[in-house]
Amino acid sequence: MMKSKADEEDYWNSSKYNAFTFDDADDELSALKETKKAVNSIGPLLAEDGEEDWERVSWSGEPVGSISWSVKEMAASNQRADREPAFPKISTETPSLSKSQSGISLSSLFKGKPKGGNLQTFNDVLGDSSLRLYTPELRKPKSEYKDLVSDWSAEETVQRLQQGKGVTLEKFRSLQDKLLLLDLAVAAHDGNAITAVLIYLKRTLCKEVLFRELESRQTALRHFIHYLTESREQRLLLELLRALGRTEEAALLQYKDYKNIADENKRRDFLKSCLSLQFGGEDGNHVQDHYTLLERQIIIEAADRKAEREGKLEVFQKFPRKASILNMPLITTLYYCCFYHYNEPEGTFSSPLNVRQTFKISEKQYFTTALAARAKLKNWTDVDAMFNSRNWLGFSKKKSPLSFQRVVDILQKNSAPTRVLQEYVGLVSDAELRIGLAQKHKCHDIVINTYRDMKDRQQLAEYRKKVERGSAEERKIDELLSNQQIRWKN
Repeated sequence: MMKSKADEEDYWNSSKYNAFTFDDADDELSALKETKKAVNSIGPLLAEDGEEDWERVSWSGEPVGSISWSVKEMAASNQRADREPAFPKISTETPSLSKSQSGISLSSLFKGKPKGGNLQTFNDVLGDSSLRLYTPELRKPKSEYKDLVSDWSAEETVQRLQQGKGVTLEKFRSLQDKLLLLDLAVAAHDGNAITAVLIYLKRTLCKEVLFRELESRQTALRHFIHYLTESREQRLLLELLRALGRTEEAALLQYKDYKNIADENKRRDFLKSCLSLQFGGEDGNHVQDHYTLLERQIIIEAADRKAEREGKLEVFQKFPRKASILNMPLITTLYYCCFYHYNEPEGTFSSPLNVRQTFKISEKQYFTTALAARAKLKNWTDVDAMFNSRNWLGFSKKKSPLSFQRVVDILQKNSAPTRVLQEYVGLVSDAELRIGLAQKHKCHDIVINTYRDMKDRQQLAEYRKKVERGSAEERKIDELLSNQQIRWKN
């Protein structure tokens, strides 16, 4: 029944609530006060009327709990069940509450769920499966899920390691299972699988048990030694070698640590401590020589540094040192001593003869090194003295532990003059080789004399074309060719 305009005005004027006016829309403080006042006024109103007298209605206007409301709710539920597929679609729109499906009353909003349990709260409505957004659970295929969690056997685990697939080795806890896994990896001849199992055994077994089991498995042992070497776990590697009785390898491994010591005095002390290790064969002698050489280098370096600073020796002023002698090889040390200390008496540490005697350097090695050092200094007097030798009759003769061809090469590399080269080219025994060296270094007299001795007129005439016109070499060739006393073979 429609109310008249006068009745509506009486209702609003007599009501304890104020009607909404647009005049207060911009006044936020007034709106907040009005809202607070309206909320506070609901409590007394509900207390006066009582829960039983408050009529609960749905959005459709039907009283909640009535027969017509129940029939409509049942029909709506059946209709939703018929429309929903087995797997609901994903809706991209925000779900809205249908007025016909909702049983929310004003009293449920402010007083909570009623005692009868017929009325739903907001949480119940929003938790309803028919109103939720459905997202399909995207699970991994069973095969992939099985790869991660299945109880793989030792054989299957090794196969997966060969294939590069992820596995867990933690399930192999007993010693028997771990060793079976290692044996299978070795039998598969796969280095990556062997190394992976060895890393697991290294982490889960005590050293004594691991070393004992590896001793009877040489292939796995070699892989483990290589792994420890590459990963630079030297302490564990030393313990392994000593436990296996491989003392010589352990000694050599420990000796190589000298490379990590920069200070020469600390390195010398370390080498001295290595002398007591059990080296095999000639290794012990080499370590002894290494220690002796470094000790001598330290003494020579200190003395030469002082002499160079004070300017006592002329050789240091003409040829300043370019590098320290410390930690240099034996032959480099000998070359250094032949260069700066050649004429020192044998009793001094820096004497080349003392170095040769101490380290048992061969005659050929010593001669080659000394010749290169003196030729570098252009000291041809010392070079010539190295070849002088007297026989038992007292005659002087040039003699060399090296071939004279090698001597010529060393002299030529150090820019020896032609007069020096010519003397030693002429000492080459093979005629063809002597001619080749003489032509290479332009020792014309050697070539002319060799052809003369060979009585080869044609070669001598041919060589005449290669010398300068009007030179002394050309005149000498003409004299030989016109000499009737020479019996030429051609």
